[in-house]
Amino acid sequence: MLCFPILEIDVRIGKSPFPHKETFTMNDLTGLRVFCEIVESGGLTAAGNRLGMAPPMVSKHLARLERGLAARLLNRTSRSMSLTEAGRIFHEHAMQALDILDAGVAAVSHVSGPPRGELKISAPVWIATPRFAALIADYRQRYPEVRLDVYLENRMVDLVAEGFDLALRMNNDDSQSLISRQLCEVAFYCVAKPEFLAQSATQNHAAALHLPALIMPNHMQFGRPKMPAAGMLVGPEQPVAMRSSDTTLSYHAVLAGIGAAFLPSWLVSDDLASGRLVHYGDAGKAYQGHLFAVYPSRRHQPLKLRSFIDFLVENL
Repeated sequence: MLCFPILEIDVRIGKSPFPHKETFTMNDLTGLRVFCEIVESGGLTAAGNRLGMAPPMVSKHLARLERGLAARLLNRTSRSMSLTEAGRIFHEHAMQALDILDAGVAAVSHVSGPPRGELKISAPVWIATPRFAALIADYRQRYPEVRLDVYLENRMVDLVAEGFDLALRMNNDDSQSLISRQLCEVAFYCVAKPEFLAQSATQNHAAALHLPALIMPNHMQFGRPKMPAAGMLVGPEQPVAMRSSDTTLSYHAVLAGIGAAFLPSWLVSDDLASGRLVHYGDAGKAYQGHLFAVYPSRRHQPLKLRSFIDFLVENL
């Protein structure tokens, strides 16, 4: 949000959209931002969450903007909201104006100072590795005024509602309200301790199926999905030693000899190289997934967010 104590922009090009005004004030600029966020997010509450503003204040800014324009921009009921014809036309021009203004602010920011502030990030649990810690250390060395607030959990957070700036995910979010940028490939392997596989083969020697017990994510159900690295379907006949929502716990459970698990290369590459862990299934066969940076919008993108995404693209 732009915060200038006293600012008036003289409207000299074309006719002012405010019939009774010769100047465009800072409050009007806030109203433009509020209106555009309402349209993009789909509601007053969601817009307030994005802007850090209470819903009554969002409604107040919208009403003030509509009074200044002498036009109704949104048709609103208790259950739905839609743009009026005037709102559709005004939204298009308002977004262009804000994009130009934000570009100017970003240009000045590059000149006047580095990225700064707190960046709230959601990421999967398995990303807690020495490699990612070293990456954060390099970023902090380059941009020491940015504070990273990292939440590790294996769930799809609601970026807007929960106030996250960015999520790192293994799937591309096709939501129209979110932007995804591919960062890198991450290989996933089904791995186990060699002693565990040898013991399991001995115990199941007489069985038609040689299926060592698996350590599975809580969300995985029998019959779906496929385990690409092992080339198999997880069916009712598959022994399950343990379920967990924490990938790091699953990794340590594999090292403890509890079972085999499907884990990212970031966690197991050193263990595979040393022989501490071995592949289960087709040796060396991996599922190549993609890590994405997912964020709410290209517009009004803070310098701290843009710098972090660009840094990840550069280093991953």
